[in-house]
Amino acid sequence: MAPYKFTERIFNGDEIEMFGDGTSKRDYTFVADIVDGIIKSLDLDAGFEIINLGNSNPIELNKLISLIEKTLNKKAKIISKGEQPGDVIRTYADIKTAEELLGYSPKVNIEEGIKMLCEWYVKNRANK
Repeated sequence: MAPYKFTERIFNGDEIEMFGDGTSKRDYTFVADIVDGIIKSLDLDAGFEIINLGNSNPIELNKLISLIEKTLNKKAKIISKGEQPGDVIRTYADIKTAEELLGYSPKVNIEEGIKMLCEWYVKNRANK
């Protein structure tokens, strides 16, 4: 959600809200990697096993914003907000079960994913 929202806002010169100091970390996962995991799970006979899909490589919000700025060659207009009540500093998917049961392994790193998102946005969504 945040990568698309930030890409759209930075591209259009709109402000983005950043909660906290930007050091919170999230596990951004490219959609093709999630789809790969879902497809691999379709024929799995594992009962009610819970399988997390993700990248398992959290990055700082500051880095996410920086990558989008660099890729779009535009500076973000950041509105700094305080910490959100109840927010946590870091979240990420534990993909050990997915690796073991599905042979799941995310392929797209954050740099590649942001590049592909920005290219797609400029081609398909910009100025529409």
